[in-house]
Amino acid sequence: MRIVIYGVGAIGGTLAVKLARADTEVIGIARGAQFNAIAEKGLNLRTPAGDEHARFPVVRDPTEIAFAPTDLIFLTMKTQDTLAALCRLREAGVADQAIFCLQNGVANEEFALRLFSNVFGVMVVMPTTFIKPGEVVDFFSPKAGLLDVGRYGHGDDKAALAFKSVLDAAGFAAFVHNDIMPFKYAKLLMNLNNAVDAAFGEEAGLEPYLIALRQEAEAVYASAGIVVADLDWDGRKRIAQSLEVPGADRVGSSSAQSLARGASSIETDYLNGEIVRLGRLHGVPTPVNSYFMALAHRLVSTGARAGSGDLATLRRELPL
Repeated sequence: MRIVIYGVGAIGGTLAVKLARADTEVIGIARGAQFNAIAEKGLNLRTPAGDEHARFPVVRDPTEIAFAPTDLIFLTMKTQDTLAALCRLREAGVADQAIFCLQNGVANEEFALRLFSNVFGVMVVMPTTFIKPGEVVDFFSPKAGLLDVGRYGHGDDKAALAFKSVLDAAGFAAFVHNDIMPFKYAKLLMNLNNAVDAAFGEEAGLEPYLIALRQEAEAVYASAGIVVADLDWDGRKRIAQSLEVPGADRVGSSSAQSLARGASSIETDYLNGEIVRLGRLHGVPTPVNSYFMALAHRLVSTGARAGSGDLATLRRELPL
């Protein structure tokens, strides 16, 4: 069994190094400076227990891979890049292989199921950072990450069990569920804060906005009949906790990291934007999520740095 990791950033890079070091066959799909760094020197993973390094094959495009029926394909790019990635997988001849969506939000599984029949959702809890090509940082210990997995749609869970087996052996903790989406909707509630973090960092005075984002989402969930899982954070903290990595800065959420890397897009259209979409469908006002979705787009389109938002402007434009 081989793992194909499509998007070797913070999450994908951590998975690639840990799996490769556990003697699992891994091939990565990366782009730009990250591809060049991995191809030349491999990938370095910094952790609370020390650095780990792995070399593994890496390509720029799925069409460079001869896919096998038993391959497990991990999607670890941001949601705004998923549709293009799925089309490239189809062009590469992928058909019945298991596709795992290890991504924030709840749209990726639906995208994938239109093109492929063997789709699994994964809720990822893994505080990681990717800023410098050739290096990723994972702050979790003793487990490298917590991953909840389940089939999206009808079919058996054999691939989910294989996913759990290979991830557990590599130092992660994976859990299989019959219905994965309540877990992903629960994680989405947390990820609504990404836009705030990207714009303002840990600046004081933001708590009313964080509360309002969640209240809008909960109202939308109630109107849409969406069930949210209990994530049992006390139990999860007994398995892994976020610790310091000497010399490694915490940049913030994945959205903040996009700004820090100067990325040309940001995922908030599929985080806060999901709440906005559902609000429009069910007649629930979502002005706070709408505001922060637009703000995140404005920041990335102007090349603004992470944490560059102005709190006085926020209070004037969006009084609470």
